Amino acid sequence: MSKPSPETHILIKGARMHNLKNVDVNIPKEQLVVVTGLSGSGKSSLVFDTLYAEGQRRYVESLSSYARQFLGRLDKPDVDSIKGIAPAVAIEQKVSTSNPRSTVGTTTEIYDYLKLLYARIGKTISPISGNEVKKHTVSDVMDFVKSQKNGSKVQLFTSIILPDDRDPKIHQGVLVKQGFSRVFLNGEIQNLNEIAPKDLSKAKLLIDRFVVSDDEDNLNRISDSVQTAFYEGRGECELDVVGEESVHFNNRFELDGMTFEEPSVDYFSFNSPTGACKTCEGYGDVIGIDPDKVIPNIHLSVYEDAIVPWRGEKMSKWKKDLLNVAHEFDFPVHTPIADLTDEEYDLLWSGNKHFKGLDKFFTYLQSKSYKIHYRVMLSRYRGKTNCPDCKGSRIRKDASYVKVGNTALSDLLNLPLTKVKAFFDELKLSEHDFQIAKRLIEDIELRLECLINVGLGYLSLNRRSNTLSGGESQRIHLATSIGSSLVGSMYILDEPSIGLHPKDTERLISVLKNLKDLGNTVVVVEHDEEIMRSADHILDMGPEAGSHGGELVFAGNHSELKKKAKSLTADYLNGIKKVHKPSSFRKANKFVEVIGARHNNLKNVDAKFPLECMTVVTGVSGSGKSSLVRGVFYPALAHLTGGTAVKPGKHKEIAGAYSDIEAVEFIDQNPIGKSSRSNPATYIKVYDDIRKLFSDQQLSKINGYKPASFSFNVAGGRCDNCDGEGQIRVEMQFMADVFLKCDVCDGKKFKDFILEVKYRDKSIYDVLEMTIDEAIEFFRSSKIKKEQNIADKIQPLQDVGLGYVQLGQASSTLSGGEAQRVKLASFLSKGSRAAKTLFIFDEPTTGLHFHDINKLLDSLNALMANGHTVVIIEHNMEVAQNADWIIDIGPEGGDKGGNIIYQGPLEGIKKVKESVTANYL
Repeated sequence: MSKPSPETHILIKGARMHNLKNVDVNIPKEQLVVVTGLSGSGKSSLVFDTLYAEGQRRYVESLSSYARQFLGRLDKPDVDSIKGIAPAVAIEQKVSTSNPRSTVGTTTEIYDYLKLLYARIGKTISPISGNEVKKHTVSDVMDFVKSQKNGSKVQLFTSIILPDDRDPKIHQGVLVKQGFSRVFLNGEIQNLNEIAPKDLSKAKLLIDRFVVSDDEDNLNRISDSVQTAFYEGRGECELDVVGEESVHFNNRFELDGMTFEEPSVDYFSFNSPTGACKTCEGYGDVIGIDPDKVIPNIHLSVYEDAIVPWRGEKMSKWKKDLLNVAHEFDFPVHTPIADLTDEEYDLLWSGNKHFKGLDKFFTYLQSKSYKIHYRVMLSRYRGKTNCPDCKGSRIRKDASYVKVGNTALSDLLNLPLTKVKAFFDELKLSEHDFQIAKRLIEDIELRLECLINVGLGYLSLNRRSNTLSGGESQRIHLATSIGSSLVGSMYILDEPSIGLHPKDTERLISVLKNLKDLGNTVVVVEHDEEIMRSADHILDMGPEAGSHGGELVFAGNHSELKKKAKSLTADYLNGIKKVHKPSSFRKANKFVEVIGARHNNLKNVDAKFPLECMTVVTGVSGSGKSSLVRGVFYPALAHLTGGTAVKPGKHKEIAGAYSDIEAVEFIDQNPIGKSSRSNPATYIKVYDDIRKLFSDQQLSKINGYKPASFSFNVAGGRCDNCDGEGQIRVEMQFMADVFLKCDVCDGKKFKDFILEVKYRDKSIYDVLEMTIDEAIEFFRSSKIKKEQNIADKIQPLQDVGLGYVQLGQASSTLSGGEAQRVKLASFLSKGSRAAKTLFIFDEPTTGLHFHDINKLLDSLNALMANGHTVVIIEHNMEVAQNADWIIDIGPEGGDKGGNIIYQGPLEGIKKVKESVTANYL
């Protein structure tokens, strides 16, 4: 085998970032390379903080002098040398935007192509007659002239339009001065000078008379005359072929008495004032009357008082009016609202000539809002609701008149991506339109295919980016990268398998291989066994985490790794070590039930969640797991237990023993704490004790330092230059903001006089720099009760597998999975004192090695031992095998999902043939 060179490999020598111990590693180019190892073993330090950071730094070095002025202050990674590095693209797990205007369509750039497509080949269809709206040009008129027989006599007329402020007699004189001499009036050609001025508006102005011939000069003259006719007639003219026919031309974009706007790219853009819906300004929703508050129980009929505002003595008049006339138009007043057709439901709101609908009712309340009780009544039914004008599509209403293949852009935006792809596969275009749209359609189809291949076919283009999970967000960026077809780059991915059912992982692997086949180097930080098996090269970091990690334990392919005995990864792959399974399962006695959930793609399902047990909700990507748990179960339960949460998705009711739950906690992967100064120590409230400890030292007492002096949230002891952040943010106009170490405090966050206060030879900065493992050892070694208590409070962080994280590590540098486990630790630290809580976890195995999953399961069991209930949305089969109760949703994603395939004890699912999960269990 030839020696690795910068042409064939990326050569890293002496990497020492964070816990890396002078690591030398050769990464083969144009291959799929997986970096694995325990959480905290140094994977991210090697891949993101060394390899990617250097690739990014070298890229900025090639930019303008404006960018380079910061480079002197940009820290180089702590590494001896990196050779053979390519331009780097990092695709991380973070949900990168909170912008409510950002959607799947805009992020993937598909929306930009669609806007162009509709602007270029869209046909505007009149909503009145259904005919296409066309405007005539001079060329259209000339084509008609050329189609006539040579020698045909033709007369060109236009209407005489009198300006409002001009006397007809004066206008007659103006026309004569312009050179016009004849008009058509009362069926004959007359002299313009000889007609009465009052008849001017009834006459047609004769612009020109000519004989059709192929003579070039004659055609040029006709063309000039047509232009004049359009100008004088404000866009209209008429050609009369003597003895044959008379044809009317119009160069205004109108039909059926309506004037339409000509499509342009901005016309379809909700980020432009031209194209955004005027009602919601391009956001898709407005503060208006919330139908779910007006009709909270859709299983009642109009007769049974389904409409809450029509229940009172005074307002029931509106209901009686409807009941009295319902027979006139066959409205089913005894049918539950849920069973009404779309037309009947719309009628209930819009009304007709026989009765006033709910819209008119609320307009009436609005007109009386000078009276306080009407204002109070209105406020009861207000909420965020779909924009009534654009129906949530965000673009102006009249943009829906423009169609490609009989479909408006607003209709495409709300379809699942699989259906959008089917639309383009079946699209038939004329040869002319096809030539214009060919490249656009190719690019749209390529991007759609990439998104479907990474398991996101169930999303719609209109789905907001800030509602996506970390895994979905990452896979969208991955699909966009493939769509842009870069070559010779280095792609660095952080656990792309997150949020994917094992069934979907196979498709992800083919996408990664596709990226590699284009000629890119793909480096993936990953724990998934399937992806490891497919890798060309594996780097295993370890042997353990934190200060016990940071070494390259193994480099080679999957089969060589399985033979390697020293590695913990190999032990799990070979079955020497296993994620433990419980010897017995908890028995479900009491349940909380969700009845009739119909949120997103859920098909009126009933789900049962047992108390004081571990429930795992599983199913393929897009099957409806998050819709059930995040969309319905969590917010509905939070409302019942007095917590505040977003409005629950559509469902009938929550039943069962929910009164036994005192609180509901949704532990997601969003960053911990509100401020960028937040860290694990502040989040689990141990930092208060540490500050108190430092303020009790002799030097603090002499100088009068209080615990607040050791806080980086209030002025006094913290560095004034960086406000206790330790770094300064520099806004780059053309790329992500750069964070530079504060040059006043050297990143230590505090003023020098505060850092002089030492406790057992450590300053406050030194304590915050300790890892959780080191901090526990440091405080445990003391015999003083106060310090033992600090160690006890930090202990849960070690229990959830975060021993390698620094006590004062900024929340922004923690991954989604780490942030989630810090939140879990904060609840474990409360122990049995906490109220009986139902915990909901969203993919808690994110970023976890097999070895760390054991620690996570121990922590979850500790929660249940304290009488709490755990519900987990998860695809990891090791966790699923520990479930006391399993809910499997499917069978597929999107429209083909939304059904509960199985719910019950774990054993039962293995007999269910339709369950995809059962095959993997």
